Amino acid sequence: MLTQILERMESEVRTYSRSFPVVFTEAKGARLTAEDGKQYIDFLAGAGTLNYGHNHPKLQQALMDYISSNGIVHGLDMWTKAKRDYLEALEEVILKPRGLDYKVQLPGPTGTNVVEAAIRLARVATGRHNVVSFTNGFHGVTMGSLAVTGNRKFREATGGIPTSGGTFMPFDGYLGEGVDTLAYFEKLLGDNSSGLDRPAAVIVETVQGEGGINPASIEWLQRLDQLCKREEILLIIDDIQAGCGRTGKFFSFEHAGIKPDMVTNSKSLSGYGLPFSHLLMRPDLDKWQPGQYNGTFRGFSLAMVTATAALRHFWSDDTLERDVQRKARIVEERFQQLAEWLGGKGITASERGRGLMRALDVGTGDNADKITMEAFKRGLVIETSGHDGQAVKCLCPLTISDEDLLEGLDILESSVKHVFS
Repeated sequence: MLTQILERMESEVRTYSRSFPVVFTEAKGARLTAEDGKQYIDFLAGAGTLNYGHNHPKLQQALMDYISSNGIVHGLDMWTKAKRDYLEALEEVILKPRGLDYKVQLPGPTGTNVVEAAIRLARVATGRHNVVSFTNGFHGVTMGSLAVTGNRKFREATGGIPTSGGTFMPFDGYLGEGVDTLAYFEKLLGDNSSGLDRPAAVIVETVQGEGGINPASIEWLQRLDQLCKREEILLIIDDIQAGCGRTGKFFSFEHAGIKPDMVTNSKSLSGYGLPFSHLLMRPDLDKWQPGQYNGTFRGFSLAMVTATAALRHFWSDDTLERDVQRKARIVEERFQQLAEWLGGKGITASERGRGLMRALDVGTGDNADKITMEAFKRGLVIETSGHDGQAVKCLCPLTISDEDLLEGLDILESSVKHVFS
């Protein structure tokens, strides 16, 4: 068997290879090719890591040029040309046009690394320990990040060691339509007998990814921002999955017109699938002592090279933003049609999301699994999310061609109708 050594040697903790049990050998744009030559349209995109698709030629060439010139690959946190080029591009292309003034911390290269850094810095800067997060939120699986992650599956995998330092509040819509969840949070903050330790920070995803593609309303985000400012609580936007253009703006919080105290980015930050993260912070919050937070892979130059190329190629004007918003309307409409069709079959279903971060909620994880399994047989890679895995989640590359997008949506539609006819 072509998968025998993989099945025999790899840990049981693996997940995606169970859902997509083939050996992939090549990838280009929005298509994956398996060892047997079969092609699959990719609506997973590295769980949101490949916003610009697989092996984009501009990023690929920048990487190859850098490697062939014997550029610094690993430099700890020493200064390198790759780092300088990246910071210049970040400031010129992203921060200044948006009126944002942030310092940049390069922690370890993963999402959970940067969340850990944000949480610890909030505690250092404020002298307070508690961090508020929200129901269905996902921020990583290291101990600090896990303390603000809601999913029981991950929290129970600590071997019995309790997580600490986090307090959960209901996310927008969590208690049902018309219930003001921020009023509850505000009441606890104002009551000295509520039992809520005064928070150092609030951490929130504007659109919850692993939680089921739950978008917070613009009004809710604006009120949360105002509440944090009034109570002198730092606001951390976790933009790891929703950032880098996924919602139709480079930062997902731009839709609400707010300016967070800190921002965490990873996933598509390198643009090429190379591990990379950064923490953006208000300059006055940079209270670190030298070496107080470190990591061996803070200076992964290859990721900074492709990140620089991505920023300059895709974000120097609003062309990509407008195209993402156009494609998002196509996905939204098709998902709404499928939800209506499923409703006619007696299955509770709904569409939600923002930009090209969208979900078709089909009620149960069993329903969603049947759909995604059938879709994979027909040539579409798409995953699920949510508390029960009930949301079929579209994270197609932002640069996907209309042809591939429509073909993928056609495969999904035929899969839904095959499963529930």
